[in-house]
Amino acid sequence: MERGKMAEAESLETAAEHERILREIESTDTACIGPTLRSVYDGEEHGRFMEKLETRIRNHDREIEKMCNFHYQGFVDSITELLKVRGEAQKLKNQVTDTNRKLQHEGKELVIAMEELKQCRLQQRNISATVDKLMLCLPVLEMYSKLRDQMKTKRHYPALKTLEHLEHTYLPQVSHYRFCKVMVDNIPKLREEIKDVSMSDLKDFLESIRKHSDKIGETAMKQGKKELGQVQWLTPGETPSLGTVGGGTNCSQLHFLIEQLQLHFSAQQQRNLDNIVLQQPRIGSKRKSKKDAYIIFDTEIESTSPKSEQDSGILDVEDEEDDEEVPGAQDLVDFSPVYRCLHIYSVLGARETFENYYRKQRRKQARLVLQPPSNMHETLDGYRKYFNQIVGFFVVEDHILHTTQGLVNRAYIDELWEMALSKTIAALRTHSSYCSDPNLVLDLKNLIVLFADTLQVYGFPVNQLFDMLLEIRDQYSETLLKKWAGIFRNILDSDNYSPIPVTSEEMYKKVVGQFPFQDIELEKQPFPKKFPFSEFVPKVYNQIKEFIYACLKFSEDLHLSSTEIDDMIRKSTNLLLTRTLSNSLQNVIKRKNIGLTELVQIIINTTHLEKSCKYLEEFITNITNVLPETVHTTKLYGTTTFKDARHAAEEEIYTNLNQKIDQFLQLADYDWMTGDLGNKASDYLVDLIAFLRSTFAVFTHLPGKVAQTACMSACKHLATSLMQLLLEAEVRQLTLGALQQFNLDVRECEQFARSGPVPGFQEDTLQLAFIDLRQLLDLFIQWDWSTYLADYGQPNCKYLRVNPVTALTLLEKMKDTSRKNNMFAQFRKNERDKQKLIDTVAKQLRGLISSHHS
Repeated sequence: MERGKMAEAESLETAAEHERILREIESTDTACIGPTLRSVYDGEEHGRFMEKLETRIRNHDREIEKMCNFHYQGFVDSITELLKVRGEAQKLKNQVTDTNRKLQHEGKELVIAMEELKQCRLQQRNISATVDKLMLCLPVLEMYSKLRDQMKTKRHYPALKTLEHLEHTYLPQVSHYRFCKVMVDNIPKLREEIKDVSMSDLKDFLESIRKHSDKIGETAMKQGKKELGQVQWLTPGETPSLGTVGGGTNCSQLHFLIEQLQLHFSAQQQRNLDNIVLQQPRIGSKRKSKKDAYIIFDTEIESTSPKSEQDSGILDVEDEEDDEEVPGAQDLVDFSPVYRCLHIYSVLGARETFENYYRKQRRKQARLVLQPPSNMHETLDGYRKYFNQIVGFFVVEDHILHTTQGLVNRAYIDELWEMALSKTIAALRTHSSYCSDPNLVLDLKNLIVLFADTLQVYGFPVNQLFDMLLEIRDQYSETLLKKWAGIFRNILDSDNYSPIPVTSEEMYKKVVGQFPFQDIELEKQPFPKKFPFSEFVPKVYNQIKEFIYACLKFSEDLHLSSTEIDDMIRKSTNLLLTRTLSNSLQNVIKRKNIGLTELVQIIINTTHLEKSCKYLEEFITNITNVLPETVHTTKLYGTTTFKDARHAAEEEIYTNLNQKIDQFLQLADYDWMTGDLGNKASDYLVDLIAFLRSTFAVFTHLPGKVAQTACMSACKHLATSLMQLLLEAEVRQLTLGALQQFNLDVRECEQFARSGPVPGFQEDTLQLAFIDLRQLLDLFIQWDWSTYLADYGQPNCKYLRVNPVTALTLLEKMKDTSRKNNMFAQFRKNERDKQKLIDTVAKQLRGLISSHHS
C-alpha cells in the first residue's frame, strides 16, 4: 500500500514537472530551449513527456482552428480590398516611374554640378588640412634651415641652441612625418659635427697661442715694466760729486744726495706697487671685468661673427710707440674659441672630457715652452724669448682661470707653475754658467727680475727665482773679476811707472779729483811738479770704484736690505783686491824684464793705494748707507793686498839688485898670479859702485826701511860674492900682489858704505857688511898670525870674524904659490923661513879647527 502511495506521489511530481517544462517551452525563446529539453532527456519519463507534449499540441491546434473560423469573413474582406488597392498602386507606380524619369532627365546637369561641387569641397578640405600641417612644418623647416646656416657660418654655440629648440619644441609637433624622422636621425650627427668643429677651432686656438706666446709674454712684460717702473743708479759720469768721494771732498753733499736717491727710489717703487694692486682686478681700461666678460658671453655669442682659422686666438696688434699705452696681454688674445667650445661641451654633457683634453694639451705645450734652445746663453734675445714664452703661457692660463668656471683650477695652475719654476731655474743655472760677459749677466739679471715681477703681479710665487739670482750674483762677481783682471792687466802693462807730471793747476786738480791725495808740500811747489805715484794709481782706484758700481747695479730690485747689499759689495770688492788685483800686481812684479825703477815705483804706488783704502770704505758706506760700525759689517782687505804686493816688490828689488851685482861680478878678471902691486880699484867694481849709487838715488821716495834694507842686502850680497870669488875652488893659487889688488876693491866697497848711499844708517853700520873681508885681508896682508892665533876665541879678538877654515883655505893657496914663486929664488934662506912659517901657521889652524869641532 505504501508502495502505491509512493508511486502515486512520484507520478504527481512527474506530471507537475512536465507541466512546468511545457510552460517554460511555451514562454521561452527558441535559442534558450536547449537546457529545458536536456532536462527532459536526462529524466526517465521521456515517453510520458512526449505524450503530454502531443496532447498540448492538439489542444493548441484546436484553439487555432476555432480562432480562424471566427475571423474568416474579415479575412476575405481584407483580400478583396487589397486587390482593389493593387490596381491603384500600379497606377501610382507608373506615375512615380514617369516622374522619376523626367526628374532624372531634368536633374542630370544638377547631379553633375553637385558632383563637381563635392570634389571642390573635398579639395578645399584637403587644402585646408594641408595648410594647417604646413603651418606646423614650416617652423621646423625654418629652424633646420637656420641651423644649417649657423653651421655653415661656424656659429656653433647658437647652432647648438637652435638644435635644442628644434629637438624639444618643434619636432615633437610633427613627429609622424617621414622627413621629421630623418631630422631626428640626423640630430646626433649634427651634435657630433658641432663638437668636432668646435674642437677644431679649439685646436687652432691652442696652436695659435703656442706660436704667439712669446708675443703675449712680451706685451705682458712691457706692461709690467711700465707699471713697476725702473729707477737706475747713477754712474760716476752722471753725478760729478760721486767722482770725488774718495778724495774726501763733498762727502756730506754726496751723503745727502744718496739719501734723497734712496728715498725717491723707495717712494717711487711703493707708488708703482700701489698702482699695480689697484689695477690688478681689471684687465684693462677698455675691457670689461673678467667676471662680467664671462657672464655676458652667453648673451653676446649669438652675434659673434665667424672667424677664420687665422683669427682664432691672436688678434693682430701693431707695434706701439713708447709713449703710447701698452695694451694688456689679454687684449692680444681672442678667447672666444675656448668659451664656445667649453659651453658647447657643457651643453652636450661632455664638459669633463673637454677639461681633460684642454689640460692635457696645455701641459704638453708647457713642456715645449719650458724647453730652452741650446744656444740660449749666446745672446740676451735667447733668454728674452724664453721668458716671453713662459710669461705668455701663464698669462693665458691665469686669464682662463679667472674667466671660466672650473676649466682650470688653482691646483692645476700651481702644479704647472711648480714644474715651470723647477725647469726654468735648472735651465738658467745651466745656461747662465756659460756666460762670460758681465754685461750679459747683468742684463740677464734685469730680465729675470722683470720676469719674476711680471708673474708676481699675476699671483705666482717667485721667491725661488730671487734665491737663484743670489747664485747668479756669485757668477756675476766671477765674471766681473775676470773682466777687471783684464782691465788691471792693461792698466799695469800700459803704465810708464814714472811719477805723474803736472804743468798747471787744472791738471793738478784733475789728478786729485781722480785719486784722494793730499800733500801740503807738493801743493806749495811751483809748476811743473810731479806726483809721487804713476798713472796706474788713479786708474786702479777709479776702476775699483767702477767695480763697486757694477756690483751695486746687480743688487737693484733684488729686494735685499741695505746691510745685505753692503755685505755683498764688500765681499766682492775684497775678492777683487785680494785675488784679482793682487795677482795682477804679482804678475807685474815677477816679470823677467821688470827693472828696479819699475819696482820702486810699484812700491810707491801700492803705498798710496794702501792709504786710499779708508776712502773706499767711506765710498761703500755712502752708497749703501750702512755705517762701518754696524755689527757683522765686512771690512776691506785692501791694506793687506797692497802690503803683500809691496813686500813682493821689495823682495824682487833685493833679488834684482843681487842679480845686477852678480852680473858685474861676472866681469871680474883678476890675475891671481900677478906680482905687481896695483894702485886703483878694478874697473868692474868702479862701475858696480856707480850703478849702486845711481840706483839708491832713485830710492828717495821709498819708505826709509825699504831703502835701508835694500842697501844693506846689496852690500851683504856684494861682500858674500867677493868672499866666494876669493875662495872659489877654481882659484888654486894666488899671490900677495893679487891679494893687494883685491884689497883695493874691498876698500872701494867700504868707501861706498861710508858715503851713506841711503840715509838713515848709523855710523859704520853699513860697513859691517864687509867686516869679514876686511879682517881676513888685514890678517894676510899684515901677516899678523901671531895676534890671530893668540887672541882666537876671545870676545875682543882683533880678527874675530875670520874663520879658521877660511883662513886655512886661503893660506893653502898662498902656500902653493910660494913654492913656485921665483921672487924668492935669490933669497933661499928667506924662502925657506917663509915656507916654514906658512907650514907652522897651517898646522896651528888645523889644530884650531879640530879643537873647535871637538
